[in-house]
Amino acid sequence: MASITERLEACYTGVVHDVMRGMGLRAFTLPAELRPILPEKAMAGPAFTIQGKVDPAADPHETLLAWTGLLSQAPAGSIWVSQPNDRVVAHMGELSAETLKNKGVRGCVADGFVRDVNFLLAIGFQTWCRGFTPRDIVGYWLPEATGVDIRIGDVVIAPGDYMVGDRDGLIRVPAARVEEIVAAAEQAIATESQVRTAILSGMDPQQAYLRYGKF
Repeated sequence: MASITERLEACYTGVVHDVMRGMGLRAFTLPAELRPILPEKAMAGPAFTIQGKVDPAADPHETLLAWTGLLSQAPAGSIWVSQPNDRVVAHMGELSAETLKNKGVRGCVADGFVRDVNFLLAIGFQTWCRGFTPRDIVGYWLPEATGVDIRIGDVVIAPGDYMVGDRDGLIRVPAARVEEIVAAAEQAIATESQVRTAILSGMDPQQAYLRYGKF
């Protein structure tokens, strides 16, 4: 039987969005400026959340010690979701991605920049970010906390909330309702398939909407 992560990853974000909107949920779509380096690759899983801060006076050894400690904490099957509170240095790179991928981490969301992008592409480590820079965190940035609520745009992400992303964008799915949302999304996809078949058979689009209640 497919896991919740696998089932969610098979549900494209447009239908997940529509289901959650229909349930009355709000503020769950992450900023459109966050983009995936592998747009053809869907990604889903529970969030391992990270909050960080800029500290230009930080000791280089301290920053690397703290960073490697973060990598050690990330659990298999999770998605690395970071609010670094920084738009200057890279918050994911070659050795870090290799480490996380080997641990079974499913991907990364960094509300900032990343680097070593050719390597990340080569190993297929899905990474969402706002852009790229060669500059690293050494002597500049430190983590403040893990496993805490973080905010990206107007979306609050709690530890264990599910993330789902594809070429269209990235969505937070609350952990407490993920099974309900996945089941509803799967049903909506099945209904959309019926609408598609009807349209391709020549049915008027308004008639198709009135018959199936979806378009």
